[in-house]
Amino acid sequence: MQKMLLAVDRLSTWIGKATAWSVVVLTVMVTWEVFSRYALNRPHGWMLDAQIMLYGLLFMAAGAYTLSKNGHVRGDVLYGFFRPRTQAAIDLVLYIVFFLPGVFAMTWAGWTFAQESFAIRETTFNAEPLPLYPFKFVIPFSGAVLLLQGLVEIVRCVICLQRGQWPSREEDVEEVDVDKLKEMVHVDDDNDPLAGGPAREGGRA
Repeated sequence: MQKMLLAVDRLSTWIGKATAWSVVVLTVMVTWEVFSRYALNRPHGWMLDAQIMLYGLLFMAAGAYTLSKNGHVRGDVLYGFFRPRTQAAIDLVLYIVFFLPGVFAMTWAGWTFAQESFAIRETTFNAEPLPLYPFKFVIPFSGAVLLLQGLVEIVRCVICLQRGQWPSREEDVEEVDVDKLKEMVHVDDDNDPLAGGPAREGGRA
């Protein structure tokens, strides 16, 4: 079971990191458009639409990735003080009552919108139109991946209720905290002036 949970985590992580490269593409596109508009006096009518679609791709695809890392915003004022079983019970109720119906509706409606857009070969509305239907298929795809990751999180809640502790997750790059930073530079709290310990030999009092 744990291998299956981590496999879904890896899938969400891979999709999130792959679509993250759209940030680089967006940066290049914005830079080129600014140069082209103000230096060459040759703006492109399709550029803004392309940027919006790329940003939408990044935003939609990041949902499952963030959920797999337990990184979505939540009210941690009280939640952080609860025991794992209490946290799991709260999460399980919220996933069933709010998450599943909402994401399923988004996926279903997104698939309908994408099919209708493909049927009419929908394009953007400007002098230099871009095909819009490929982007609309991002909605049901991202919804389906998010739904899959949500089911994995529900399984994690059930496991936590049974065992009393959260199962492990796929590790990823995280912000370095003070303890990790001290380990990297081999600082001992007993000899750390900032931690209240004695200063290093040769230091000033």
